[in-house]
Amino acid sequence: MSILRWLGIAPSREAPDADAVHRIVRELEALEPARARWLALFAFLLARVADVDLAVTADETREMEGILEGVGGLPPAQAALAVQIAKAENRLLGATQNFLAAREFRDLATEPQKSDLLHCLFAVAGADGSITVAEEEAIRQVARELLVPNDVYLAIRSAWRDRRAVLRPGPGET
Repeated sequence: MSILRWLGIAPSREAPDADAVHRIVRELEALEPARARWLALFAFLLARVADVDLAVTADETREMEGILEGVGGLPPAQAALAVQIAKAENRLLGATQNFLAAREFRDLATEPQKSDLLHCLFAVAGADGSITVAEEEAIRQVARELLVPNDVYLAIRSAWRDRRAVLRPGPGET
């Protein structure tokens, strides 16, 4: 018997939910499976950016719910549930699933859908009125993983310049 097992902290032989979006998909079973999968990936990526500072604010949560209602056509209760699950899954498995979720979304989404996602990521990041440098870098990383051309990313980011913290005057500046 290993010491870890004796202490009750041995790693499980069964991998944790290796697919961080599985739970979201199960909750959205009423939808066509491919659409549910797409929405689950979308929600996971929104939560990834919202949690970049290790705290998802109420404003960010409301923004994500509104996006899933608008883009996903989900009723408010389902959108709220999807967001809560995505936030929890991101906290639990984000580091291991971030790239995999972005890669799968890249393979499923059209170019306009990728651009829409980037706009939504900026909307979530700016829900509190300011897009931090860390949030901006997380969005840039997602754009790279989605293979969005740099000029497209820059055009989208430009649309959010009024909320970019890096462009705002510092304390004492006018």
